[in-house]
Amino acid sequence: MGLDNQMGDGGMNMSANAGYPLLQMAKALTTAQQHEEVATRIQAEKKILKWAETFAAMANGLVTIGGRTPVADVPAWATLEVVKGGFATGNLLAGGSLLSHELTLLRELAPELETDEVSVQRHFLNTYFLTDEGLGRLQGWLQAECYEVVVPEEGALLVVAWLLQQGCSAMARSLLTELAPWFSRLRFYPVPTQRSRSARAQVYLQTVGEVATKLQSIEPNAQIAAQAEAIQIWAPLYDQAVSLFLETVEGDVPTLKADADGTWQRGASGRFPVQGGWPCRNYPTDWIARGQALLTQYAQQRQQHSRCNRPDKAKDSFAQLRRYLLQCICAPQSLTGLDVGRIRLILARYVNKRGVPSSTQCQLFRQRQQAQASGTPFHEIAQVVAARLSQYPKNEGLDRVEPVLASITEAESKRWSMPVDVGVPLTLRRKVNRCLRGSMSALVARGVVTSAETIARLLPQITGEIKAAAVNEPSLRLLYTAIYSAFRRRRSLLLLNFEKQVQLEELPWLAVVNRFRGRSLGARALAQTTLEETTQMTLAAFPHTIIPNKLLQEMHALSQSAKLNLPLSEELAADIFMGSFSAKFVQAAIQSASVLSGTLYERYYAIDYEKVRSLNRPVNSRTVRSRFPFARNQQRFDTAAFSALCQSRSGVSYGQYSTAINGMIIEQQQILTTHNLAALCSTPAMASWLSSNALSLAKQCFGWVCWRLQHPVPIWHAGLIQLKKAAYSWRQMVFFLSMLSAAQVDDFMAWVNSRISAQPSTFQQRLSPVMRGLQLAIPTQPLTQRQALELEACRFLGWSKNRHWLMEDATA
Repeated sequence: MGLDNQMGDGGMNMSANAGYPLLQMAKALTTAQQHEEVATRIQAEKKILKWAETFAAMANGLVTIGGRTPVADVPAWATLEVVKGGFATGNLLAGGSLLSHELTLLRELAPELETDEVSVQRHFLNTYFLTDEGLGRLQGWLQAECYEVVVPEEGALLVVAWLLQQGCSAMARSLLTELAPWFSRLRFYPVPTQRSRSARAQVYLQTVGEVATKLQSIEPNAQIAAQAEAIQIWAPLYDQAVSLFLETVEGDVPTLKADADGTWQRGASGRFPVQGGWPCRNYPTDWIARGQALLTQYAQQRQQHSRCNRPDKAKDSFAQLRRYLLQCICAPQSLTGLDVGRIRLILARYVNKRGVPSSTQCQLFRQRQQAQASGTPFHEIAQVVAARLSQYPKNEGLDRVEPVLASITEAESKRWSMPVDVGVPLTLRRKVNRCLRGSMSALVARGVVTSAETIARLLPQITGEIKAAAVNEPSLRLLYTAIYSAFRRRRSLLLLNFEKQVQLEELPWLAVVNRFRGRSLGARALAQTTLEETTQMTLAAFPHTIIPNKLLQEMHALSQSAKLNLPLSEELAADIFMGSFSAKFVQAAIQSASVLSGTLYERYYAIDYEKVRSLNRPVNSRTVRSRFPFARNQQRFDTAAFSALCQSRSGVSYGQYSTAINGMIIEQQQILTTHNLAALCSTPAMASWLSSNALSLAKQCFGWVCWRLQHPVPIWHAGLIQLKKAAYSWRQMVFFLSMLSAAQVDDFMAWVNSRISAQPSTFQQRLSPVMRGLQLAIPTQPLTQRQALELEACRFLGWSKNRHWLMEDATA
């Protein structure tokens, strides 16, 4: 993302580059114009509008990117619309046009309200909920638990209603004083629902309505439609053309020479020799009329069917036969010996592949093709499944998906004009499974959750319940959970100069609720158990990926609730890195030193853990700020020395704007901190689980690296991302290996050697320096740089300021 470095008397400052929205707009414009899928083009058009709003807001000074309050005169707690890169568009997610449930309520309460101004309408609705009738409605929703909080602001007046119900009128008035100035812009009331929130405790990826919308948007597959047309329309005409020319053959049917297993044999010239008679020698009396009828039929069919373009290709056999057929009808004397030889070769190839058109072999071949092409198209089945989903509440998940995924019934067959008992294809089943409701572990086991990022999306539904466990009153506890989950859906802002994202406690209505939270040892134990189970589940399912930032947010919240206070550190963006690390990174490195000293990890990455431990000392805060002017509250750890250590290990210096150099420095930080693995595995339960599973996790990492590095990538930038992710997986593999005994490591290396020997020789050659580097780190002495050069061994790192040595040559 674009940044500008600005130097002033206070040191280096960072600001967002307004060219970044223009770049994103250009990318979206290209997609909107060129992408083959209509849904993707429509989505790209929406992105263009959002980026246009963002750029206009920045140009007009309405939005200042980089701070906690980028929109002028809007408080930090207001939920902003944020696009890629953390850029705020200037829109408020709790504002804008009235939603359908708001319009319904407005028509009910004030059908005579003669204004279309949204600000007036929304102010009316907010103030209605402060009347006796409105408060009664809110309190009824609280009691019945029939409401939805999509953005955090929608829970504010529910908190007010609960406070008044408890007799806390002073607290309610104080909260309203802060909210009232925003009554005309933001909705502070929830979305009413028919089903209680407590009946929806388990997690799901998408609502029924979202899945149904996705299914309804599925369009016919152009390739499958073209294939069906080729089989059903053009293949029969092709067979007729072959039959017509076979009628003109004098002698045996032309065929190609083939060996015992049917493989065609080439002659000395490299061509396929044809045996049998020659075509265009005898023309039956009605042959010309039948040939003309075939050409006429083709022309008529072509006007109606144009999905398959193969019959029009000049080198296609059917196209060539039609041209020769027209020539035989109009001027047979113009055929040359070369033309007749070409017709003979086409016929021979056809007969060798299928048999003559009237043969049983050819008819069975065409029947198999027809069976494949006559299947019901996916987009038609998707409409049936979407109709089934419409019978369920659209804003919830499903406890069972089996009724939705059943085969087509007789009634549906009549309504949708498709065969009975047609099954739902696997691709559609996967889409429907996204609204399946269940425990997190069950969804992972069923393959519904396919990445750590997906776990991050679901975990707030669980974390909110744990953090709310300290609230004794049931309706308030459920409300806290709803607001928490909505807050976690907020997208992070692009923040510069060490600013911190808005915290949950900064929401005024949540700050009031926190006063009613007690101290619960049960909640602490539950939070720690959930953290450990989530970590185990994530590492077991996706050991090759680093913990994504969104998931780290939830793990950090669980860590705080469990009073563990683990030093979890997010992945930093290389393009906005400011050259320094906060104290939690140093703390994480020191904790890693206590876990990994004397292990394979220390030897492989040549880490001086004594130097890392020495960073745990008080330092002069004035010195820190003179070197890193935006660092704050870092006196406990020597963050400046840690940053210098990362730069020294990377072999580069921070100071010039280079994403690659920044990435090299950040990667060394991740090596020193293990990027949260040591911290997350520090509890006794996690240490025990890791000792039992580390060998399996390491094998999964190695297998993924082999697959990833051999997976073709379309563009250069994708290749860089491929290398970075493979190096991260390799680092996690080394960490897991460091938890094993020497005998287990030997078993792992024997397994690796057998896997490597099964890989293509070119890949073995590419990976050999990495394998030598790992093998040489297994003994008790670390490998020096000179020894590595002499032995052509190296460490697997993902970032490089030059062309990465693992990238294949462009001509390979």
